[in-house]
Amino acid sequence: MRAMLLSTPGRPLQWTELPQPVPGPQQILIRIRACGVCRTDLHVVDGELPRPKLPLIPGHEIVGTIEAKGDRVERFAIGQRVGVPWLGWTCGNCRYCRNACENLCDQARFTGYTLDGGYAEFALADQRFAFPLPDEYGDAEAAPLLCAGLIGYRSLRMVGDARRIGIYGFGAAAHIVAQVARHEGRTVFAFTRQGDTAAQEFARQLGAVWAGDSDSPPPEELDAAILYAPAGNLVPLALRAVAKGGTVVCAGIHMSDVPSFPYEILWGERMLRSVANLTRRDGEEFLALAPKVPVRTEVQTFPLAEANEALARLRSSRIRGAAVLVTS
Repeated sequence: MRAMLLSTPGRPLQWTELPQPVPGPQQILIRIRACGVCRTDLHVVDGELPRPKLPLIPGHEIVGTIEAKGDRVERFAIGQRVGVPWLGWTCGNCRYCRNACENLCDQARFTGYTLDGGYAEFALADQRFAFPLPDEYGDAEAAPLLCAGLIGYRSLRMVGDARRIGIYGFGAAAHIVAQVARHEGRTVFAFTRQGDTAAQEFARQLGAVWAGDSDSPPPEELDAAILYAPAGNLVPLALRAVAKGGTVVCAGIHMSDVPSFPYEILWGERMLRSVANLTRRDGEEFLALAPKVPVRTEVQTFPLAEANEALARLRSSRIRGAAVLVTS
């Protein structure tokens, strides 16, 4: 099979040919049709996340059909379309797994980070960590649901019943969660990079009542804020923007250092918390909800061999919605 391979973090991916993988007893072999390009992929490729499997095939928003399966696979049929997310395996036995917190499993393995991912023509997946996909979505349109959508959904659930929500960083996850928030009757305020009028207009098109620079105060106090931009300096800004009792959620797996800030902007029972990965329950709930909203993903597609170009455009914020690699 052909794949885009990471051999050295900080260097471009290499277009290479590898043996087609063979599924183990609990695994499915997926013929990949599309794979989303996520900001977490950038953190892996750029060396900001430590200890990746090397060499590595990145990518964790995989859409494809089952080509073959192990002898203990009962969930899926050959030819069935499935999606594979970031969380690729857990032990099932630790205190986190036993208490519905498998996203915190210390032995967890992650697609496109500690397991080979979807920047390839084929990929393996544990049958437990793959999902049937709604028929309403094409392959490229479904790919962003598997991380941008799932992490967006989990972060939105962490703000409880907050009505006025600020979203910092209006990329793939934000453009999905904004639609879900509006569907639930919440009011969305969008914060973007300084002077990014295109992103601000995109946010308004998706129902944001206000869109402005990330260092600008919103026109009214927020009940909660969700940070998708991996910039630690946004944390104090978001804390200042939320009302007493409000919540600030950091939704990325990687973030630059959070600067010190005065206790007074945390005081008033404000809460600061992070999102760590996802659970299978998140996947089941969100993939059932998305067609009902209905969530519409905006994607820019690239051939698999142009993964480096897709990553470069994402790195410089030149993607509207989500980037997706497609195989021919």
